[in-house]
Amino acid sequence: MFDWTGRFDGEEESYHRIFQRVKTETDYETINPNDFVLHGFAVDEGVKRNKGRVGAEEAPNIIRKNISNFPVVNSKFSLRDFRNIKCDNNDLESAQNLLADKVSKVLSKQGKSVVLGGGHEVTFAHYSGIKKAFPNQKIGIINFDAHFDNREPENGLASSGTGFWQIAQEGEIHSLHIGIQKNSNTQKLFEIADNFGMKYILADEIYSENIPNIIFTINSFLEDVDVVYVTICMDVFNASIAPGVSAPAYNGIFADRQFMQIYHHILSSEKTKALDVAEVNPNFDIQERTARLAASLVNEWFMI
Repeated sequence: MFDWTGRFDGEEESYHRIFQRVKTETDYETINPNDFVLHGFAVDEGVKRNKGRVGAEEAPNIIRKNISNFPVVNSKFSLRDFRNIKCDNNDLESAQNLLADKVSKVLSKQGKSVVLGGGHEVTFAHYSGIKKAFPNQKIGIINFDAHFDNREPENGLASSGTGFWQIAQEGEIHSLHIGIQKNSNTQKLFEIADNFGMKYILADEIYSENIPNIIFTINSFLEDVDVVYVTICMDVFNASIAPGVSAPAYNGIFADRQFMQIYHHILSSEKTKALDVAEVNPNFDIQERTARLAASLVNEWFMI
């Protein structure tokens, strides 16, 4: 079990850091509307199946550590931590089903779902839980990623690269992928994305003069869906700021002013109900840069 600790400046609310506002829970009946509810998805079996660099299963607690000391800026902030889900006997599918059930409980209590991966196989699990909680609503997925993750499973086995293919098999998919790299996806994967109706913004298109067009695209997407789920694969970022990932992108995007403008705009939507970060790999991180960045991205939602 993770021990939430940090710098203690005082009990007065204005001194609080996140670790002082966390409750470690097992009972989902304790969740109140608008509580942030955290699960760790300590799983990278999907990365292994996808021939990536394993080690992401160790990430959730390291990300927690980097979250714990951030100051609380929202007086109503509450974080409930339901600990980690693990993958026993290489049974990825059972781990995904377990997370989906838990996420559904969170959203049914009107909590906000936060998941710390783990590999990007978390996407199908998290989405499945959202779909279970909102069966009759249109769910929009905004995926920050260098990759489409729309591969067809090999030998019927899901992986960190198959999430959007799996989602598309369940019906019409509503997704917007931001940061896609031309050198990280085959032409076939672009064709699959087009066939599924997956919308995307290339990494090359993210520059200051083009931000108004990107915001317009995002607004059109947000208006067309009922519930928004944001998933961030940390390999969308340049390897200089995110070295510890399963598949590093040396020409990835930066967490600069342009990115933050896009990101805050999405998080500020009242439709945004779920967020996860994936593919932090502590085995290859440098001074916890990648874990710290992932923690900071989660904390941005906490501050809204």
